[in-house]
Amino acid sequence: MKARALRIALPLLVLAFVLLAWDLAVRAFAIPPYVLPGPGLVLATLIADAGLLGQSLWVTLAITFEGFLLAAVGGIALAVAFNQWRAVEYSLYPYAVILQVTPVVAVAPLLLIYLPQPLAVLACAWIVAFFPVLANTTLGLNSVDHNLLALFDLYKASRWQVLWNLKLPAALPQMLAGLRIAGGLSLIGAVVAEIAAGSAGAGSGLAYRIAESGYRLNIPRMFAALLLLSLAGVAIFFALSLLSHLALRRWHESALRREL
Repeated sequence: MKARALRIALPLLVLAFVLLAWDLAVRAFAIPPYVLPGPGLVLATLIADAGLLGQSLWVTLAITFEGFLLAAVGGIALAVAFNQWRAVEYSLYPYAVILQVTPVVAVAPLLLIYLPQPLAVLACAWIVAFFPVLANTTLGLNSVDHNLLALFDLYKASRWQVLWNLKLPAALPQMLAGLRIAGGLSLIGAVVAEIAAGSAGAGSGLAYRIAESGYRLNIPRMFAALLLLSLAGVAIFFALSLLSHLALRRWHESALRREL
């Protein structure tokens, strides 16, 4: 209990110190709101613009969830295909790497030319989230203990029995780690695409509101929207971490409780 209380209290103390220093700096140096608003003004703006920012947040979260879901299903399915058929892995894995290393900020304007704006944003969210799921799941499937593989072979297990009863359970920790990474990256991809769409005069997501607020020098709203994005990212990470903990807590070392 003491370790858990420290894990909660220490980040809150750091946050309180940062907010206090921020507020004191704004007051002491009389910094105007269009340069750096104080935390109180940001909170007031968040409350005043809750309707507009909340609607934009739901748009961004919907794209994020759709991109994450496509990345999860596609990444796991392709990783299974890679593990079962080496020819598929040798043929497609280099292109998956190319897709990953190409900066999404450079791809987004191109996608906005050839795709409708919602599909372009969804494609960006999928692009950045897909590779971590694929790479981690492939690693997990290829890292099964060779002694267990020999045991299954001794009992004449079929390829699909080995996959379902041995490889997929053994790869679950790496798979869940890839999903945790993909959750945050799908939000990043959606934000980048929304900013690109906003520069073209289209969009309604939260990142578009940030770009719009910057153009209008409405810096308090920009900070409020950024705060909502950060909270959304933290919520996604903790939700996927909870899923990972529930799936692994009874048998895998990575989910065992450790004292501070």
